[in-house]
This record gives sequence, structure tokens and C-alpha cells, in this order.
Amino acid sequence: MTFKTRPIRTEIRNHWQVVLEYENEAEGPFLIDLSHRNKWDVQYADLVQMQPFGIPIPETPGKSTIKDGWLINRMNQTQAALWDLFVENPQMLQGPAYTEVTDASALFAFIGQGVIKMQEKITSLDVDCMKNEPPFLLQGPVASVPCQVVVLGQTEIDHGILLACSRGYGQSMAETFLCAGEEWGLRPAGETAFIDWVKKLYP
Repeated sequence: MTFKTRPIRTEIRNHWQVVLEYENEAEGPFLIDLSHRNKWDVQYADLVQMQPFGIPIPETPGKSTIKDGWLINRMNQTQAALWDLFVENPQMLQGPAYTEVTDASALFAFIGQGVIKMQEKITSLDVDCMKNEPPFLLQGPVASVPCQVVVLGQTEIDHGILLACSRGYGQSMAETFLCAGEEWGLRPAGETAFIDWVKKLYP
């Protein structure tokens, strides 16, 4: 995605130009483009038998697991999503159960004070559901676009959300998010800000 803010640190990773840091990032809250991170769709009749990278898939739809830099979302009885959050040089998954969707999917992170409240302006999904312990998955429309939304933290000190959608909506969604978050001071940040934040929450 393209933001109007000027990047000050970038690197080429695979075929992606990854922004590590933007100028004047300050304290946030932040919107971070993670679309370059590796993502797989996992489909199998008996998902409990699947352990990608040795990580068990959650048994219940709507549950998520974070381990060793991987996030696994149980979507339904036969489907899960696997996202690389901060894995260094991850191996590629092989086999008919795995479909790489990195290029097909946009992935955004919202971190910092107020990002839970921001979602109320763009979705009816209950991201502030205190009966669910983070991380947990919600599926449904955000700004009228079908999305996967993962709540990573929802307390005063660890507000954080991941949101994935079809890549074709990515640029317009980013602009919608920044507009919705303007009153909270939402601004773009690079990948480093997210990795530093999520490693503190899920070491």
C-alpha cells in the first residue's frame, strides 16, 4: 500500500519493498501495512491432525493461537488461516492442504490507544467483546468488505488488531482506516513498530 508519509527506512524482501519506518512516527496509534508477510490458507477435513510448523490448530472456530511468530486462526470446521507475524526466513509449506495467499491478501495492523474504538466507525463486528480472550478471530464486513479481524489486545496498554482482506481492496481500505482514525491521530508506521509491539505482547 502507498501512504503519503515519507518512508525513511526500507528494504527489498522477496519481491516486496518493505517500509521499516516512516518519518515522524512519534507515539501512535499506528496503521501498519503487513501485506508482504507470508500467509497461507489451510483446508483439511480433520484440521486437528494438521500442525503447521509444529503448532496445533485451535479446535474451535473463532479461536486464534500465536506461537514462535506464527498466528493461526481457526475459521470453520475445515479451514484455518496461517500468518507470519515476525518469523525470520520462514520455510514454505508443502502439500495439498496449504495454499499460499500472500499476494492475494492485504494485511493491516492497528496498534495503540484508541484502535478498538476506531473499529466502531467502520464495522459492526464486536471487537470490544471482553468475554473473548485475545487473540481471537472475527469474520465479517469492515467498511462493507469481507474481512478476517484478529483482536490481539484490548486493554488500556495493549490495544491491537490485525485485519486481512482481498488485496484488491487494500489501498481503498487503508485510506478508509486513516480517515476513520483521524480523530485519534492514527498515522502510518513501518513494520519495525509492529514487530517491537507484538514481541512484547507475545514473546
